[in-house]
Amino acid sequence: MKTEEMIDELAGLCGILPEYWDIFGKLHTTTVDAKRAMLKAMKMRVESDEDIAREIDIRKIGPWKSFVEPVIVISVNAQPLKIPLYVPVHAGNKDNLLITCVIEDESGGAGEISLAGADIEVVEERMIGNSGHIKIVLSDERERHMGYYTAAIECTLNGILFPDGASVLRKQTKIIITPDTCYLPPELKEGRTWGLSTNLYSLRSEGSWGIGDFKDLETISGLVAGVRGDFIGINPLHAVPNTHPYGISPYSPISRIYKNYIYLHVEDIPEVKDSEEIQTLMNGKPVRKKIQELQRLDLIDYEQTGKLKEKILRRAFDAFYEKHYDKGTSRDNDFKKYISGEGESLESFAVFLVLWNFFRKKNIYAWQGWPEAYHDPNGQAVKKFKRRQEKEVLYHMYLQWLIDEQLKRVSRSCKESGLRIGLYYDLAIGAIAGGSDVWNYQEIIGNADVGAPPDDFNPNGQNWGFPPMIPDNLKEHGYELFIETIRKNMRYGGALRIDHALGLFRLFWIPSGTTPKDGAYLLQPVEDLLRIIALESERNRTIVIAEDLGTIDDAFREMLQSFHMLSYRLFYFEKNYPDPSFKLPERYPATALCAITTHDLPTVYGYWVGRDIEAKKQLGIYGDEGTWMNDVAARERDKRLILGVLKEQGLLTADFPEEPAEVPQMTHELCMAIYRYLAQSPCKLLLVSLDDVIGTLNQQNMPGTVDAHPNWIQKTPLALNDMVHDRRFNDLSGLYNKA
Repeated sequence: MKTEEMIDELAGLCGILPEYWDIFGKLHTTTVDAKRAMLKAMKMRVESDEDIAREIDIRKIGPWKSFVEPVIVISVNAQPLKIPLYVPVHAGNKDNLLITCVIEDESGGAGEISLAGADIEVVEERMIGNSGHIKIVLSDERERHMGYYTAAIECTLNGILFPDGASVLRKQTKIIITPDTCYLPPELKEGRTWGLSTNLYSLRSEGSWGIGDFKDLETISGLVAGVRGDFIGINPLHAVPNTHPYGISPYSPISRIYKNYIYLHVEDIPEVKDSEEIQTLMNGKPVRKKIQELQRLDLIDYEQTGKLKEKILRRAFDAFYEKHYDKGTSRDNDFKKYISGEGESLESFAVFLVLWNFFRKKNIYAWQGWPEAYHDPNGQAVKKFKRRQEKEVLYHMYLQWLIDEQLKRVSRSCKESGLRIGLYYDLAIGAIAGGSDVWNYQEIIGNADVGAPPDDFNPNGQNWGFPPMIPDNLKEHGYELFIETIRKNMRYGGALRIDHALGLFRLFWIPSGTTPKDGAYLLQPVEDLLRIIALESERNRTIVIAEDLGTIDDAFREMLQSFHMLSYRLFYFEKNYPDPSFKLPERYPATALCAITTHDLPTVYGYWVGRDIEAKKQLGIYGDEGTWMNDVAARERDKRLILGVLKEQGLLTADFPEEPAEVPQMTHELCMAIYRYLAQSPCKLLLVSLDDVIGTLNQQNMPGTVDAHPNWIQKTPLALNDMVHDRRFNDLSGLYNKA
C-alpha cells in the first residue's frame, strides 16, 4: 500500500473529513499533506510507513486491547446497561473465567455483578497477533437512575496466567446514564417568553468601579422583571488576564471552568463590610478618586480596574485568613465546603494563577515558556512551589468562592423578582493555549488551533487562537474536562448558550505552523457530547441554546432539535434564500431562540446607518472597492425589504415611510416594530439586545480586529440608574402578555 493510501486510511479511521462544502456551496478536498499534518497534531507518529501502519493497527484493533472502554454513555431508556469486555483468552478457556464488576453510584452506593464459566457467552472471537481474544457482555439488570457511575471490573483465569503474564485483569470504566432530551421548563413546553441581553462589563452605575459587576447584574435583572421579561443574557464570565488588548475578550479565556474576579462587587464581601481598616481605605480620597476616574472614562480600563479591585480583595483575604481560616467559624466552614465540592480542579486553577503571575514578572506570559519542570501540573517542581505558596494559592481559591457566593445571590434574586428562567450564560468555544485549562489537560489537547476555512467572506480563513481537544484522548479521560466545563457553566443559570455548536459535530483544525488553508474538519463524538449536555441540563434545570449559525449539516441540526436544544435564529440572516426577502414570523422554528443581532454583528441602530460597513472600510477589512459597494447596495435593499415586511404585518403605522432614504436613522418605533415582528414567531425565546433598546451605534466586537476597533471595552450610553425611567426600556413590557 502506498504511503498516501495509508494516510488516507488512517485519516478516515480518526474522523478527518476527506472533503467539505463551504457556505457558498463550493467543495473543498482535504489534501494528503493536510491529513498528515492533522494526524501529527493529534499526537500520532506518522513519520514513516511503519509508524503509520502501527497507528492503523491500533485503531483497527480498537477496544480489543483495552479490556474495557474508558467510558460508556447510554440513554436511561436503553437499559439494562450492557458493558462489553474484551478478554485476552481463547474461547476454549472461557469456562475458567471469573468476572466481578462492582458498580458504584455518586453517593457511594454499590452493587456487584458476577459472571463465571458456563454462564459466560462469547459474543465474538478474534485473533490479534498470535493471541486469541473474546468479547463478552456484562448485563446489569438493575434499573439505574440518570447520573455518573464507576464500574470496577476484575477478571481472573482460575489460576492460569494471561498471555502478558498477569494473574488478574483490573480496570475501571465510567458509566454515564443520560436523558434523551435537555431540560425545558413546563411553561415553555407550549408557551413563549423573552429576555434581555447585555454585556455585563459594559453596564454603568453609581456603585460600580468603571466596569459592570454582579451588583449591576442583580439590578438589571430586577429591571427586566419589572418589564415582564423572564431572563437576562450576559457575556461569558470566564477567567481572562484583564490585560489590554489581548487579555480582555470573554471569548478567549484562560479557563472556561472558573470566572473573572473583576465582576465582583467589592462592597458586598463580608470581610470588606466587617473591617474598619478596609472601609477606611475604600472611603479614603485616593481610592475614591480612582473609582471616580474609572467611572468617568468613556471606555473600560480592565487593567486599572483589576488592580484597584485586587488592592481591596487582598486585604479582604488577609482579614478572612486571620479571623476565619482554620478557626472553625461559619465562614471557614462554608469556604471549606466550597473547596471540597470543587475538588482538585479549583486547586489546580489556583496553582496555575500563582505560577502564571510569578512568571509574568519575568515577562513570560504563557506556560509553554516556563522552565520545563513546571510544565507538569503533577510534577515535583509544581508540588514544591504549591507548598511554598500555600497562602497565595488559597487567595485565588477565595476569589472563586466569592464569585460563587455573589452569583448564587444574583440567581436567588432573579427568582424572587419573578424571572422564570433567570441568568442566561454564554459558553465560549474554547480556552487559549497558554491558559490553565490547557495546562491541566495537556494530554487531551491537540497541537493545533480551531478556526474556520477560507471562503469568499474570509479569503484567508479564520484562526480563533485556541487549541482543540483530541476526541479519542478526551474519551480516554472519561470526558472529564467536557463534563466539568458544561457543569460549571450551568451553575446558578436558567439557560446556557453554546457558542459554535457545530463544533460538537465537527471542528475545523489548523495544525500548528500552518494556515487555515491547510486545515481540515475532524468529526467529534457527537452523541456522547450531546447526551452529557442533556444530563447536566436536566440536573441543573438549564435550557440549552445551540448557536447553529453558518454552514451546518441539516442532519446535525435535526439532532440538536431532537435533544430539545434550541436553535439560534437571527433576524439579519433569516431570509428566503436565494431570494433576499425576510422570512415571515410564522416560518421561524418553534424550538428556537430568535434575536436581531449578537455582539459580533451591528446593533440595529448601527445596521441602519451602515456603521459596521463604514468601520470595515476604514479598517481595511474589505479587499476591494467592489465588495464594499456590494455591501452598501445590499444593505439599502435589505432596509427597503424590512420596511415593506413590517408594513405588511401591520407593525408600522400607515404613514410610516416606505423608502430607506426617508428613514435616515433608526428610530425607537422602527426598532420595536422589528422586535414585535420576532415576538409573533413561534420561537420559545426572544432575546432583546439592550444596545438596541437604548440606541447604541457601535457593535461590541468587530471580528478580525484586536484593538483597531474598541472591542469589549464600550460602556452603555445609558446608566442603570436612568434606565428605570426611560420610555424605550419600559416599552418592552408589551412584547408578550406574561401569565
